[in-house]
Amino acid sequence: MIESLIARSPRFAKWVYGFTPPERGTVVLVHRRVYIVPTRLGWLFAATLVILLIGSINYALSLGFVLTFLLAGMGLAGMVHTARNLARIAVTAGRAEPVFAGESAQFRLYLDGRSAFERPAILARHLQSGAQLVVDIAPGALAEVVLAVPAPARGWLPLGRVMLETRFPLGIFRAWSYVEPDARCLVYPRPERSPLPPYSAEASSGALRSPTPGNDDFAGLRGYQLSDSPRHVAWKAVARSGDMLTKQFTGEAAAQIWLDWRSLGVGFSVEQRLSRLAAWVLAAERAGTSYGLRLPGVEIAPGRGDPHRNACLQALALYQEPGR
Repeated sequence: MIESLIARSPRFAKWVYGFTPPERGTVVLVHRRVYIVPTRLGWLFAATLVILLIGSINYALSLGFVLTFLLAGMGLAGMVHTARNLARIAVTAGRAEPVFAGESAQFRLYLDGRSAFERPAILARHLQSGAQLVVDIAPGALAEVVLAVPAPARGWLPLGRVMLETRFPLGIFRAWSYVEPDARCLVYPRPERSPLPPYSAEASSGALRSPTPGNDDFAGLRGYQLSDSPRHVAWKAVARSGDMLTKQFTGEAAAQIWLDWRSLGVGFSVEQRLSRLAAWVLAAERAGTSYGLRLPGVEIAPGRGDPHRNACLQALALYQEPGR
């Protein structure tokens, strides 16, 4: 119930957590955003102090009073150091590289202690997935936290709420705070295992341009194909990497193919079409083929290379059915 109120009312969320999600830029954990309560060990420690105090009063033990108040003072000092270990930390979200559905998005958070003292044992936990990592922040330094968050579906995956927690130095108090940076990761459709559509079918529809090999100057390497001549295999590169690679020369025009939404049968659902097209994009890139992408309302001109591949996969990841 509280979570639904927080989701529907930004003002209520700000009152509960001290901020309105998502938070842009650098987030500083001011003191009012740091909460602290005793741990189970802390409650046992407090009960022990009460028993010591009662015994000291009952038997008029001077050394008992000294021990009781000494331990109580140590506990209070530990509480101050626990809160200080977390307060005033500055949190900045880094860039998350795109992943495919079913993988884990690697969200990066950078923690800046902004102090001349060390901040040990800072736990960062992603509340929704449970991914967590413990780091130490050196004086005047940054600490990087990488949270592996599952990405079950295509589209934009927001980071969500992250809890920062510490129990340093005595473990009898727990201090924590919440942050929800404005960070997200692009999730591509999960590619299925599928080769490129047959070239013969594409040629009949005019979508394929016949290759015209040339042998002028060396232009780079591409993935090996069964039709490649053994003379063009880059054997030195194969020996170094273990992958079959073929030399390309200027004057060699690669095949051009259109990856078309309409070429898939009516039995495919939207997600199945996107998965098949994602597999074709990857297969065409590995083959060194110049390829274009056609979706309802979207057309990307033929090309190749990482920027072109990423543009095609992004179009597939963010595709929305007409009317939705």
